[in-house]
Amino acid sequence: MADKVVGILGATGVVGRQMLKCLEERDFPVGRLVPLASARSAGKTIAFRGEEVTIVEAQPDAFEGIDILLGAADDATAKRLLPEAVKRGAVCVDNSHAFRLDEDVPLVIPEINAEDVKWHQGIISNPNCATIIGLVPLWPLHQAAGITRIIASTYQAASGAGMPGLVELEREMGCVASGEPVGETKPFAYQLAANLIPQISSFKEEAYTDEELKMGREGRKICHLPNLRVNCTCVRVPIMRSHSESITAEFERPISPDEARSLLEAAPGVKVVDDPANLRYPMPLETSDQDLIYVGRIRRDMSAPDGVNALTLFCCGDQIRKGAATNAVQIAELLL
Repeated sequence: MADKVVGILGATGVVGRQMLKCLEERDFPVGRLVPLASARSAGKTIAFRGEEVTIVEAQPDAFEGIDILLGAADDATAKRLLPEAVKRGAVCVDNSHAFRLDEDVPLVIPEINAEDVKWHQGIISNPNCATIIGLVPLWPLHQAAGITRIIASTYQAASGAGMPGLVELEREMGCVASGEPVGETKPFAYQLAANLIPQISSFKEEAYTDEELKMGREGRKICHLPNLRVNCTCVRVPIMRSHSESITAEFERPISPDEARSLLEAAPGVKVVDDPANLRYPMPLETSDQDLIYVGRIRRDMSAPDGVNALTLFCCGDQIRKGAATNAVQIAELLL
């Protein structure tokens, strides 16, 4: 637990700033912090543990002496700079998509496959936010009953598009409230306020988006389940923060809603909020700015054919925290 030199690549972005907050909250042993960002941010300062730390331009030589690098940059930047950091001795925990499916890069959710960090070769990937939020509650159910198939619909907040998404939704809501024209809607394809958009990222094979394919591809790797079947629909909704997911899962063995609740109540990283009689269930507002995945609406899949064991549930989690920054800091803790 000796103090480490910790770098954050993309320290000025919404995930990078949350990483700083998580390092503080979890009392990570940071001996020296190296915040890295683009040339336009270099020389400015960022607050950490009551002090102002100078931001360094993200270039290869800046990684000298860094023990652990948390990556919160885009794919192109990660591909260009993380190998340079590894050459200089850093272990990188990366939140981009760049290395997630590489065979020699572990893809880790600490509640599920912490052991996989042992075979890293300098880079460990953080999964997609929706993958993390969905798999954390499904994992204990899989351990009990053997999951075979997932059907998921995600309702993803503007925070999934980073700071530009948050700023844009806030602007649009102001326009809608005042009756002004919304105008240009970047980074979204359409107006998000008072609307939803059934597309996140670009369309790929068989009219599924890249975001929809991630849950299956990443889930199979994380859970070591090469035959896991996943069907996912991802929707952008006018929520500032916290993603929600409706999930139906099929299992090899019988599992009742009551058994599922008991398993989830004992599971790490999960909070059961499931009391329909008193209108208690997970909601984005309640799950924002904390690290637990709230799970509720746990019920039998009444459409399942005879002989098929299936449950349906609803879960919510903070996309910026557990879906990104906190998961990365938890992986860094495993490295200690």
